[in-house]
Amino acid sequence: MIVHRLVRALVLGALALFATAASRAAEPIRIGHIASLTGKEAAFGNATRKGILLAVEEINAAGGVLGRPIEYLVEDIQSKPGEAATATKKLISRDRVIAVLGANATANSLEAAPICQRAHIPMMAISSTSPSVTEVGNYIFRICFIDPFQGAVLAKFARSSLHAQRLAILTAATAPYSVGLSRVLRERFIALGGEVVAEQRYADGDKDFRAQLTAIRSTRPDVIAVTGYYTEAALVCLQARELGLQVPFIGGDGWEAPQLTELGGKAVEGSYYSTYFSAGNTAPEVRAFVQRYQTRWNGETPEAVSALGYDALRLVAQAITRIGTTDAPALRDAIAATKDFPGVTGRTTIDEKRNSAKAAVMLVVRQGRTEFFESVTP
Repeated sequence: MIVHRLVRALVLGALALFATAASRAAEPIRIGHIASLTGKEAAFGNATRKGILLAVEEINAAGGVLGRPIEYLVEDIQSKPGEAATATKKLISRDRVIAVLGANATANSLEAAPICQRAHIPMMAISSTSPSVTEVGNYIFRICFIDPFQGAVLAKFARSSLHAQRLAILTAATAPYSVGLSRVLRERFIALGGEVVAEQRYADGDKDFRAQLTAIRSTRPDVIAVTGYYTEAALVCLQARELGLQVPFIGGDGWEAPQLTELGGKAVEGSYYSTYFSAGNTAPEVRAFVQRYQTRWNGETPEAVSALGYDALRLVAQAITRIGTTDAPALRDAIAATKDFPGVTGRTTIDEKRNSAKAAVMLVVRQGRTEFFESVTP
């Protein structure tokens, strides 16, 4: 009788363990995303969300990761200072995510990164290009290239492709992204034999740039760089044309939004900016991605941040698959060991500083649309 009770207990225990294991197998893998879905940076956040969501849907349709579906949780940081920190704490403490994607802007990622680092939750910045983001700690990564790379690309493009000798720079003094990009652009342009004839500053969110542009006009630049974001860049171009400045404008990936041409109209025609991805790329994997994206999002063409978001989610999912667990230290190590990840923004290898380096593309605005112009490496 004692033997029978023992056997029965063992059987019930085994069944309980099996049930627990089965339950865990079905548990979703939660991945969080902090994004500006409202406010002045909403174009970035929403475009990124669409890329991530497409990746989640494709992975789940194919059976998930380790036999578990991915649950995607996004928090709107409203383009406001302080919200990225609040959102990150919610995702980690309340939702128990195993990784955080985002943010787009460097300032927002710099709020979130220390929180992820303290919690030992891997964070993958999407389009935060300041080197300071990944310097926060060994759990912080990025899927985009960094400002020194992008600044060098813009300097080479201005000198080699636009044959510019005299450069003027307008910097958003309150945006770390803009400050860092301007610094490298200035240094590399001078190193390439050019002259920086004017440097002006503005505050993020300013509307009137006529005083700075009037000062720039007197220095007779060949090209003007606006290293901030699309909203201010479009207004700068509009007001520059009103003041008679007809030279080309160049910018970084902060210009990447449909609102650039919607706000700037004809004033941004003939302007150039660097970014990570062009939907006009004829590589088979890019054409296939563009087609799937357009099918999912009612014909919309993916932007660079959409492609980065897509790659970021898939890179994390691939790392989980390689190690067979969502354990945070193991996942951190797996992401750090990523080599030649075949993304739609190019093949990504995470370097010793947890950054991704990949060739940039220059886009040009023509007839209200952005077109691929050329690929540039520093």
